[in-house]
Formats: sequence, C-alpha cells, structure tokens
Amino acid sequence: MFASRRQQPPAVRQVVPLTRGERLLASAETSDGGWVVATTADLVVVAAADDGPAVSLRRPWCDVDRAAFDPERSILTVEWVDAAPDLRPMLSDAAGSNLPAVVRERVLWSVVLAETVDVPGGTVRVAVRRRLDGTLFSQAVAGDGVDLSRADVANVVDATESRVRGACGLPG
Repeated sequence: MFASRRQQPPAVRQVVPLTRGERLLASAETSDGGWVVATTADLVVVAAADDGPAVSLRRPWCDVDRAAFDPERSILTVEWVDAAPDLRPMLSDAAGSNLPAVVRERVLWSVVLAETVDVPGGTVRVAVRRRLDGTLFSQAVAGDGVDLSRADVANVVDATESRVRGACGLPG
C-alpha cells in the first residue's frame, strides 16, 4: 500500500493496535527515534524508549484544529481543539514519507463545514466535524483571548453553531 508502512519497524506496528475497519495510512520516523503514525481514525505518536517503543499520544482526527508542515525544517505542527500543547515532531526523512500529505487529508476529511466568526475579544471557529464512523458533531474553538462563557460571545457562537449544523442536516 504505502511505502511508509513497509518502512515502519514491526515493534512500532505492534504498539499501534488498529480497531476493526481502521487502517494504517502513513508513518514517519522522528529525529529522536520515535514515530508519528496516521491511521484512518487517529494520529498516533510512538516514543522511542530503552525497553521498546510505546504510544505517548493517540488522538482522533476531529481533535486536530489545524496542522502544517515546514519542509525546510521537516517539522510537522499539530494544534489541538482543546488548546493542549502543540505537537511539533521533526521528521527524520520527510521526503521519504507521505505523512504530511496524509495528515492534511485526514484533517480536511474530518471538517464537513466550518465558519469563523468575530466575537468580543477575537474569533471563534465553529465547525461540523466527522468521526471515523461517519457521525457528525459540532464544535466551537475559541481564539486566544476569547471567553466563551460571556453571554454576548455565547449568543453569537450558538447562532453560528445552529446555522452550520442546519446546513449539514443536523438539528440546531
């Protein structure tokens, strides 16, 4: 299938179990000897350790707010919807892997519809996202400095969420 799958060591494959219907799409070794693995369901980080590789992070694609790849430095940056610290692995052979392209494709696949709205204090991105099983749900991601608990912000976010949900056939 993908060349990166054949290059992945068996020990790494063993610590990334796949659920029924889930497939391995791409992987790349990191500069510290770990691996980043993309499956149809999740983005997985496998850390190198003296006693063997271990999964240090596994999150579904709908948890990714945005991702970017810097080809000059070979750094993949992943920002999370819950404001967890960014993931910033340096890939040891980015040219030999399709991981950056697969990460982009999976994030785009998970976003059905998104709208960014201005609110007091900044912006909020409201999106309808897709889980691996195809179910749709909505999420609101506040920009820096935005307080979602403010009534004037909540009113704008609620109206936007109702609109994007309706556009996707979900109840408002």
